[in-house]
Amino acid sequence: MLQLHSTKRSFLVCLGICILVCAAIYVKVSSFRRGRQQAPVEAGRCKLQARTCSFALAGPEEAEWHQKQCLEYDEAEASFLKGELNCSRLVEDFHFITSPLSPEEEEFPLAFILTIHKDLEMFLRLLRAIYAPQNVYCIHVDRKSPPDYKAAVARLGRCFPNVFLASATEDVTYGGFSRLQADIHCMRDLLKSPVPWKRVANLCGQDFPTQSNWELVRYLRSKEWRDRNMTPGVKQPPSIRQRTQLKHREIKGSYVVQLRERKEPPPHNLEIYFGTAYYSLTRPFVEFVLHSQIAKDLLEWSKDTYSPDEHYWVTLNHLPEAPGSHPNGGWEGDIRAIKWRDQAGASHDGCKGHYVRDICIYGTEDLQWIISRNSMFANKFELSTYPQAVECLELWHRKKVLQQAKVPIDPAWLLVKEHNHTKPLNMSNSP
Repeated sequence: MLQLHSTKRSFLVCLGICILVCAAIYVKVSSFRRGRQQAPVEAGRCKLQARTCSFALAGPEEAEWHQKQCLEYDEAEASFLKGELNCSRLVEDFHFITSPLSPEEEEFPLAFILTIHKDLEMFLRLLRAIYAPQNVYCIHVDRKSPPDYKAAVARLGRCFPNVFLASATEDVTYGGFSRLQADIHCMRDLLKSPVPWKRVANLCGQDFPTQSNWELVRYLRSKEWRDRNMTPGVKQPPSIRQRTQLKHREIKGSYVVQLRERKEPPPHNLEIYFGTAYYSLTRPFVEFVLHSQIAKDLLEWSKDTYSPDEHYWVTLNHLPEAPGSHPNGGWEGDIRAIKWRDQAGASHDGCKGHYVRDICIYGTEDLQWIISRNSMFANKFELSTYPQAVECLELWHRKKVLQQAKVPIDPAWLLVKEHNHTKPLNMSNSP
């Protein structure tokens, strides 16, 4: 009997320890998934680690830097989802820039297409980073996104006269025609916008800018790109010709299946090119895409191909008759800083975060490489796993934006402030 009681006690003790261990693991994993944005608001919640973001913060390393607002993104997201959105407070609390920062930027408005499906906070940070009142922004929200997410993005867009949701949406599939169609929807809407934009660039929800708006304008107005579209790519390599030589079926919102049936040749005897899905296009070229019979026929032909956005834009941009085309172009145009797995050791020093579909999800240690590239944008970021990578790049980018400004700086545009130190954040107006 004593042995039975002893065994029972040992079992209960072991059971209790197991429960405690499982609970601890659950709390740790849940905390990791939530990331920093889920942490409770405390006195040190908004203090930034100067060593971690030393390249992004001015002043001595020992200075204490604090975010200017301690409003939890989770609380803000909850208010968006509930419909409790005060637009004037949003613009002020999240430090949106509300005036053109130079005459050059004001005279050359840009258009942006943002295709998103998740992570309201990341979208908010991205929009804040690229926002300028003279530009215009078309937001395509994936049709399969939760209704409350769509409603929250719509409410957010209504706070700005130059931000709107696409009038038609797609159930976007990775590698599918729906991804290309989403951009086409936004292009139709952008041509109806009263904003006289000059160029359009497309973004996804995991992008972040590395050039300021002023730098983008100067780059796109340079002698090389002033009247030319930027669609990096080359003639389709033999290794990927099955993408367009065999038919594919898109399972909406899920995946793309390759069929054994061969496709008909491209219309108009077009030479098919292969390149990046990202671009910077002139307004006349967008009009050509939407109205040219060649472009319409190629779009129809591309419906059952794999990842058509990687051949559609670059193929049209090699046509001599297309406005701003580059018939002899190759991989020119530094649109994205991307670390591909198979290019480690050659074009980059390896991914310090982790790979998803052979593309690096950036960690903080990747930022110096991103900054040294100074591409238009960098891809990809994930707040749930590496929040500091986004926060540090955001600080560096905003500091550069304000240092290049040709107008007086509104203090509300600053993302951080210095505590307990005499040297203020350097925000001179010289580039």
